[in-house]
Amino acid sequence: MENCIFCKIVERSIPSKVVFENENVLAFEDLNPQAPTHILIIPKKHIATLNDVAQEDQWLLGEVILSGAAIAKDRHINTSGYRLVANTNAGAGQSVFHVHFHLLGGRSLAWPPG
Repeated sequence: MENCIFCKIVERSIPSKVVFENENVLAFEDLNPQAPTHILIIPKKHIATLNDVAQEDQWLLGEVILSGAAIAKDRHINTSGYRLVANTNAGAGQSVFHVHFHLLGGRSLAWPPG
């Protein structure tokens, strides 16, 4: 998408601190971290919200989730605990309309989250 900041990060027209990449997924440090580990994990394919995920995209979201688990293990937060969060639409806090998951960890995370 032409005006999507995450698509521009995928295209490398906007810099980011990439921590993981494969053919379908890109993960990078959040610019405004809310925890010691705060990484955004996105599919390279533009999908605006979880409401827009098609049946044929289920493998892609599975790959995003597996990437999050691998990054958590690499960051040594897999045993202490982490959160993988996706916000859908503005009312839930989605500010960039490209599906993304927040990987949060490295500190105690309260519940409920909001």
